[in-house]
Amino acid sequence: MKKILLVLVAAAGVLSAAAQTDTKKKNKADVINRAGDHLMLQLSSDHWIGTADSVDRHMKGLARGLNAYVMLDKVFKGAPQFSVAFGLGVSTSNIYFKNMSIDLKSKRTTLPFNNLDSFERFKKYKLTTAYLEIPVELRFTLKPEKEDRSVKAAIGFKVGTMLNAHTKGKNLQDASGRQINSYTMKENSRSFFNSTRLAATARVGYGNFSLFGSYQVNNMFKDGVASDTRLLQVGLTLSGL
Repeated sequence: MKKILLVLVAAAGVLSAAAQTDTKKKNKADVINRAGDHLMLQLSSDHWIGTADSVDRHMKGLARGLNAYVMLDKVFKGAPQFSVAFGLGVSTSNIYFKNMSIDLKSKRTTLPFNNLDSFERFKKYKLTTAYLEIPVELRFTLKPEKEDRSVKAAIGFKVGTMLNAHTKGKNLQDASGRQINSYTMKENSRSFFNSTRLAATARVGYGNFSLFGSYQVNNMFKDGVASDTRLLQVGLTLSGL
């Protein structure tokens, strides 16, 4: 994952250098080749929509995600306030559970969400998913010649393919909450998940900061495996370069 993020940052640097070179050659009225939000970093609060009540009540802590995208911005020649952007990036999500385990390696036809209120369990337990995504945005910039001091908005979608799904538990406890040992257990499997994710996106902000939302429009899990569950991410975007 770290290697992928480093590649994305390096690519954004190349795009930024090229965009800055173009900027030196253009005058104020010519914003067709402007530098425009080539790198987007997003920190989100994550929520599962549609999950079963028996699972939802075990979701504890601050579920969060981190997304990073490298984008190309193409301005409409006849309307420089508008542009279309597309790119490549990685989206991650971490959902935390209390007194529950998820058996990703189960041979059953349904994904077991195990209630461990009266059994040994991990003090810290989470499910992490990661996707390689292609985002597409229709963008509006109120002052295209001064992007870093302008109101901005965008709507779009993104399509992704799953890179990884794993659970991670730390610090095993007995049923009364006393720690048994401090080992860490990690299990990887994508067999219960849809390999493709489709999501609608929107964001609005000022300068290099904006609020964003992303809603998954297809089921996170394969049919019949678990409740029809969609991922909702809401958070802050830092964009620029």
